[in-house]
Amino acid sequence: MSLKQLTLLLLIILSTKTFGQTKQQDLRLSILRKNIVGHDFVFKTEENTTTHLKYLGILRSKKGDIYKVMNSIWLWGQAHRATSRILIFNGNNQYLGNYYLAVTDDLPSFIKDNELVFINDAKDNDCDLKSITRINFNNGLPNKFFRKCRGDSGDFYSFDSE
Repeated sequence: MSLKQLTLLLLIILSTKTFGQTKQQDLRLSILRKNIVGHDFVFKTEENTTTHLKYLGILRSKKGDIYKVMNSIWLWGQAHRATSRILIFNGNNQYLGNYYLAVTDDLPSFIKDNELVFINDAKDNDCDLKSITRINFNNGLPNKFFRKCRGDSGDFYSFDSE
């Protein structure tokens, strides 16, 4: 393969990846602009690929920083593997980063009293249904948080500004 062909192939791959990222960004921004809290928007983005986006609302820090929170589930491949993230945006809808979650059941349920609330779902048999996790953003964006499952067990999740 010549250098010219290799360069062309590389440009095609990069432009396809960039187009996919731009499409995801456009979907996210459209949901933020709609400002509809709690609705699950579903987009078939490619063959065997589906994106679920749910805007949860706004959290505020004591300093007045605004954080817009959105759940994202990306189902991909023939086996529909899932990539779950909590997406964080500022008050101007600029993407700040995300918390990558191990499973979709670990996504937050809603925002109440300036806290991100995680409720264990009945379909998740391993976790205590009475155990609730509440994360506040009073001191700004947490670098990491602990998502309770049962007793002292659960998972730590870290913020990634990519």
